[in-house]
Amino acid sequence: MEKIDYFNREYNYIKDDKIREDLKYLVSNLPDYFFEIETSSTGKYHPKFASGSHGLVRHTKVAVRIAYELMNNPALNNFTNREKDLIILALTLHDGLKCGNPKERYTRVDHPLLASSFIKEHKDKLSLGDEDIDFVTSVISTHMGNWNTDYNGNEVLPKPKNKYQRFVHMCDFLASRKVINVEFNGIEIIE
Repeated sequence: MEKIDYFNREYNYIKDDKIREDLKYLVSNLPDYFFEIETSSTGKYHPKFASGSHGLVRHTKVAVRIAYELMNNPALNNFTNREKDLIILALTLHDGLKCGNPKERYTRVDHPLLASSFIKEHKDKLSLGDEDIDFVTSVISTHMGNWNTDYNGNEVLPKPKNKYQRFVHMCDFLASRKVINVEFNGIEIIE
């Protein structure tokens, strides 16, 4: 399967054609390992659907789906269509460099910053303007929430401060909870 084909359903959640094409471009440039590895090398912090081959892809799909469901609930929705599209883009890419680039053995604590840098490095190939890039990189860089320190206790990641950053963190957090059981057929969520 080509990299770009892993998120065909998720691309359709995006209304703006240019943002959808930007996401496809960025997905096609993610490191190969992203599409192969499980979410956690220990399995300690994620549900079963996120383990094994393609586990990180499945975790990503669940985070995106949680966002999609919440943003389409009229009682909960307070985002513009553009903000929704950018949040879907951000969640699809949030763990895109989880083990660095090139791939390292373990998760990089600073992987949100690496993913943000990855987007900025490709800026010239995207239709996204500076404001959109800032929005996307700010919600990606804070997606870890309170888990923002390195192994020595040094704060290396910013914490979520605004509603967009808290929302992206919440979607990622919920997708990592073992009490959330999502069924898959291969890499696709069973409806």
